[in-house]
Amino acid sequence: MPTFRFLLLAMLTFALGPAVAWAGSAAIIIDARTGKVLSSENPDTLNHPASLTKMMSLYLTFEALRRGTISWDSTIKVSKTAAAKPPMRLGLKAGTTLTVREAVLGMIVRSGNDAAAAMAEKLAGSETKFAEAMTRKARQLGMSRTVFINASGLPASAQVTTARDMSTLAIALMRDFPREYKLFATQSFVFRGRKVRGHNNLMYRYDGMDGIKTGYTNASGFNLVSAVRDGNRRVIGVVLGGRTARSRDDKMAALLDRNLGKASSTGNRALVAAAKTRGTVEVAALGASDVPLPFTAPKRQGHDPIAALIATSSHATIPAERPSVMSELEDTKDISPAGTWQIQISAAPTEKAARALLLQAKSVAGNALQSASPYTEAVGKGAKAVYRARFVGFDSRDAAAAACDRLQRHSYDCMLLPSRS
Repeated sequence: MPTFRFLLLAMLTFALGPAVAWAGSAAIIIDARTGKVLSSENPDTLNHPASLTKMMSLYLTFEALRRGTISWDSTIKVSKTAAAKPPMRLGLKAGTTLTVREAVLGMIVRSGNDAAAAMAEKLAGSETKFAEAMTRKARQLGMSRTVFINASGLPASAQVTTARDMSTLAIALMRDFPREYKLFATQSFVFRGRKVRGHNNLMYRYDGMDGIKTGYTNASGFNLVSAVRDGNRRVIGVVLGGRTARSRDDKMAALLDRNLGKASSTGNRALVAAAKTRGTVEVAALGASDVPLPFTAPKRQGHDPIAALIATSSHATIPAERPSVMSELEDTKDISPAGTWQIQISAAPTEKAARALLLQAKSVAGNALQSASPYTEAVGKGAKAVYRARFVGFDSRDAAAAACDRLQRHSYDCMLLPSRS
């Protein structure tokens, strides 16, 4: 019998038909209290969600916290698979542990792919099973055109969503987990002695905005889901497929400016009701019931773990603007590193994975890598082969060190390699 995942994909393909179009741009503005669409552009056309995927990973995490299946202090063991996820990441090492609290903030603030994968394995045993639960939950919430393949949003051709579906998920997070939702306003937090900063730049400069998530891959472009409160008005905005982070943010701001005044200003505090669903979502470690239970009594009387978590998170530093969309990496396997300073950021099991690491690194490093060339180098043979991900061609040790410093500020590992001349 086909697995649930393949059944979903087959149903989606049948429903959409052969003429499906992949939009480079989509947007929607929703009145969160009435569900009225205030503005839309290709709202039901398929796009890749990128790190907006983590919104659903967090939804299932909040459900597990509410049930008491896990607590904020529960430990998560980091597998080799989770640790090997390409950036963005927290820089987790295989065999180490982190808490649920750290994983949640890592997903919200850093958009850590390693944190998302580790959480998925904690809750469901594997990321594949967790992704199936994510898709089932999407259907329950009324997200009819969304399919999740992983917990992070890393590139996967079958992982798709729409602007309308993402607005549905944003409203569900606000409505179903109002206390936890406040964490989406976190700008930075301290992780093992290091300050980790976020990159939701529009939230820091648009009055009334309190979240919720950014996303980017080469395939998706720059994505953003935003929530704004203006008195009794509550509005959700989604922009998908932006060409740059700045243009995406400017588009969102313009759409909100034009439509916020159209939203309902009545005193009704309720948000849009959930879609009617049948059945429950079952994830191995989440238990059979999908009915939320009250929070477990805190360890210390009067202690609110979410309030404490927000209170200990820093909101002072506004991160730098994310860079423009990068074109695909040129073929670099014939570039010789001889006679130049180099840096190595990681090693991957395939050349394709190594090249993806280099592309992501180049997208955050900006001018620091302007004079360098990406380079992959195979070490070992057969199943034991790994591919080193490097940048070569730095004119001096200082230039290579500056690039390393820039990448390390974005949670990349970086090793300086001397000239081979």
